Amino acid sequence: MTLTAGWPETPEALPSPVVDNHCHLDHRAYAKGVEGGLLIPVDEALDRAAAVNVTRVVQVGCDLEGSRWAVETAAAYDSVVAAVALHPNEAPGLAEAGELDAALAEIDRLAQAGDHVRAVGETGLDYFRTGEDGREAQHASFREHIRIAKRHDKTLVIHDRDAHDDVLRVLDDEGVPDRVVMHCFSGDADFARECVDRGAWLSFAGTVTFKNAENLREALRVTPTDRILVETDAPFLTPVPHRGQPNASFLIPLTVRFMAAMAGNSVDDLCRAINENTDRAFGGAWEQRI
Repeated sequence: MTLTAGWPETPEALPSPVVDNHCHLDHRAYAKGVEGGLLIPVDEALDRAAAVNVTRVVQVGCDLEGSRWAVETAAAYDSVVAAVALHPNEAPGLAEAGELDAALAEIDRLAQAGDHVRAVGETGLDYFRTGEDGREAQHASFREHIRIAKRHDKTLVIHDRDAHDDVLRVLDDEGVPDRVVMHCFSGDADFARECVDRGAWLSFAGTVTFKNAENLREALRVTPTDRILVETDAPFLTPVPHRGQPNASFLIPLTVRFMAAMAGNSVDDLCRAINENTDRAFGGAWEQRI
């Protein structure tokens, strides 16, 4: 198979399987057929990933359409499980239109679609793209997502951008679910400790490889090995040396090797830890694509 022009070269395979615990296969860079997109069918995306020992993925919804697609795709592919949610930046618009409660009710329904739906997310707070006038809706949406995750024993996947203190405050107020993943961890060492103290797993993306991300590397160094996960957030956040190009699960080896060097682990040991951690974080193993 030959990837469409514009995709980075495939890196060396990892010595042991790992999971990309956060990707967006439905983005236009994949298989939706949006004009101008870099088309890569889901089958090819998953095969390319498996060829470098990224054998499973978590497909994450950010709105109703994406969450429905995540559920359908996870039902169709054994190596995929779904997360369903309204992204925090979706909440203000839905609230303004009087549609937030109905949308949250649909997320609640989708969360019950079966064992292939493992998580509620990505939810949380984002103060970077939403101003103060949208925060009330974000908080209300985040709180309800927490309740949905707890009600149906699903993992809570948190998007946190420029909102560390309020994320922790809302979590503490609602009660931390049994399984919490901090998606694309963006804090420093002190915030990492706060999250780990609440039982969370910290998921590191390609951002940890960026030159200006010393805070993330410090956070990684203080995170216990049994709390470390890895993700792409594909097609975004492509690791060095391909920053600026589209991301995909088959590029996870670049991030894992970088993380192993920073955390003082062997690559094989870190792969095995990430694989086991992901099983625990998402409520048990699912079938690998090999």
